[in-house]
Amino acid sequence: MTEPSKEELEARLHYPLGDALPEQGHTITVAPGVKWIRMALPFALDHINLWLLRDQIDGPDGPVQGWTVVDCCIARDESRAQWEAIFAQELEGLPIIRVLVTHMHPDHIGLAGWLCERWNVRLWISATDYNSARIGSQSTTGFGGASAARFFASHGMVDPDSLEKIRARSSYYPSMVPSVPAQFHRIMDGMEVVIGGHAWRCISGYGHAPEHIALHSAELGVLISGDMVLPRISTNVSVYDIEPESNALRQFLDSLERYLPLPEATLVLPSHGKPFSGLHERIQQLKNHHRDRLDEVALACQEKPCSAADILPVMFKRPLDLHQTTFAMGEALAHLHLLWYAGQLRRETGPDGIYRFAPTQS
Repeated sequence: MTEPSKEELEARLHYPLGDALPEQGHTITVAPGVKWIRMALPFALDHINLWLLRDQIDGPDGPVQGWTVVDCCIARDESRAQWEAIFAQELEGLPIIRVLVTHMHPDHIGLAGWLCERWNVRLWISATDYNSARIGSQSTTGFGGASAARFFASHGMVDPDSLEKIRARSSYYPSMVPSVPAQFHRIMDGMEVVIGGHAWRCISGYGHAPEHIALHSAELGVLISGDMVLPRISTNVSVYDIEPESNALRQFLDSLERYLPLPEATLVLPSHGKPFSGLHERIQQLKNHHRDRLDEVALACQEKPCSAADILPVMFKRPLDLHQTTFAMGEALAHLHLLWYAGQLRRETGPDGIYRFAPTQS
């Protein structure tokens, strides 16, 4: 059976705002008290969605009206300029009173330090991702450097030029996340955060980030899904050198189950792509996508023992630059590891020191 195209899958979802996108420096209101910001990124994935939530918190002299920011964009001059335009044009004369970050990846937390200092407010984030970001902003956590190069080499990346470029990327994370606030407010699974009089329930997710937090408001019928549920692309699920035996894809698929009790009509606000409804449909599409990739990987390993590098052309039919290749390596390994932990594959080390996966002997 031919796998449906992205266009065919996307047609099964509903986009209530059509093709509307926020203009630079402006917002679109997507729900009562919820504004959508879209900022540019200098990558193949060229944008991130950020959210402004009308809010009120207790101050020393009584209630303080303002806005909660959800996610921040990477640290660069263009992003700061876009934020300054938002401050001038979209805050209705009110301050930022809280910064909440779904997870520690640079496009989500990069400007958290700047925003918190700019408005003298607290960062709200899971403890795991806070500490991962603090470590990453001072060194590296699976995005480059000697450790990452050794890890990729052990899984079949043997091109000396690529490995040297990865070794040289030791400042990759701190270049986009130069600082993380010295203090934070912990959010965790099941916790309710009251924002603007509405209760938003925290839903933890794993496999994409250490402890990703999505936010659901039953009253508004809105899910801020972060990167866990995206409408057009599949979330990157990778194994990194810092946790080299992780079963990231199993964690991700299990995490998707946490969203199934939410209504199908929930308005999903993703970090990339457009707001949509059709949550259960999209979750099933993601499950099907990974099921098909797992079948391809298992078949390739039946033909010959495969390293993660061997799996790249199996899973990715398009040319990849080095930046994309590092993520693709992690994703290939995530699929191999799920089959390995499920007992369908065994892992062996060749004389060349490279890990390869082959079917388990019956």
